[in-house]
Amino acid sequence: MEGIVMKSAADNIAVLGAGSWGMALAKSFCENGRRVRLWEFLADRAKKLAAERQDDAFLPGVTLAKDILITSDIEEAVEDAELVALVIPSHAMREVCGKLNSIRLAGKTIVSMAKGLENKTLMRMSEVIPDAIDEDLEKRVAVLSGPSHAEEVSVGLPTTVVVSSSELEVARYVQRTVMTPRLRIYTNTDMIGVEMGGALKNIIAIAAGVCDGLGFGDNTKAALMTRGLAEISRLGVAMGANPLTFAGLSGMGDLIVTCTSRHSRNRNLGERIGKGASLEQAMGQTVMVSEGVKTTLAAHELAGRAGVEMPITEKVKAVLFDGEDPRTAVSALMERHAKSELETDFLSLG
Repeated sequence: MEGIVMKSAADNIAVLGAGSWGMALAKSFCENGRRVRLWEFLADRAKKLAAERQDDAFLPGVTLAKDILITSDIEEAVEDAELVALVIPSHAMREVCGKLNSIRLAGKTIVSMAKGLENKTLMRMSEVIPDAIDEDLEKRVAVLSGPSHAEEVSVGLPTTVVVSSSELEVARYVQRTVMTPRLRIYTNTDMIGVEMGGALKNIIAIAAGVCDGLGFGDNTKAALMTRGLAEISRLGVAMGANPLTFAGLSGMGDLIVTCTSRHSRNRNLGERIGKGASLEQAMGQTVMVSEGVKTTLAAHELAGRAGVEMPITEKVKAVLFDGEDPRTAVSALMERHAKSELETDFLSLG
């Protein structure tokens, strides 16, 4: 890997973003013997979190060790870090990366933990980061994804995720740094597949929540998840992903947990909509960001450009943004013309 020499593992980690996932990762890293600095954008919240070491609005019952430095000064957070974890919503990625422009990042590895697409450019986060900071960073960027609710990682429940980079040794470096006896990490060099799986499953999770809100059953959800994985795979492969990635942790694994878990903010938002709430009302009932809302618009546009059929995504967009009744949307999906299961699936694209 020309020009890049990796250590055995990073000792100093900056976690940018102190939401539930950022707090959970900071706690996990610290317990694994790393020196951790946690950055929070809002100065008042950073000060409060540093004093109280917990925030029940984001991660109830979880306390951060005093060894974790909590700051609103991004330069202080990143200065000595060898690995910088960007644990922020995808729509804020470019803005936060802009704050890193004046900070020396040479030799640092950047890991995106966001699961979404940039709406304006339709870029994946691994594309946004070097575009917003420095193209020379591209080979040092990795992405981490998979079924990993913060509520469970923060209390040490066994969890397995995948890290991907265009450079295998970078992925292995992150693997060595992040992996613990309770957080198992696999590597994968298919960044497109890993990122697309992590982003698009949120759309299907919203649909799963709508079905829960409407009172539908297990048959409905199983069908939705299966056909949802088919259209995630179609768009991913059209963008250059390896179809096998979608059978892995960032595809099927993350789809299962996000569509079924009580912790899933996207599923929960969909359930509120299924019970009659508007999008604005549903979003107003939580401090958490539901990445699938903005991702729905980006995925719908990407599918149109690629000529890829994504009927579930199309209906989620119609319900969220065009005022379509959820029951009408489900009926429209069920009454589509008959076809073979593999007729338009990714397996037939070759």
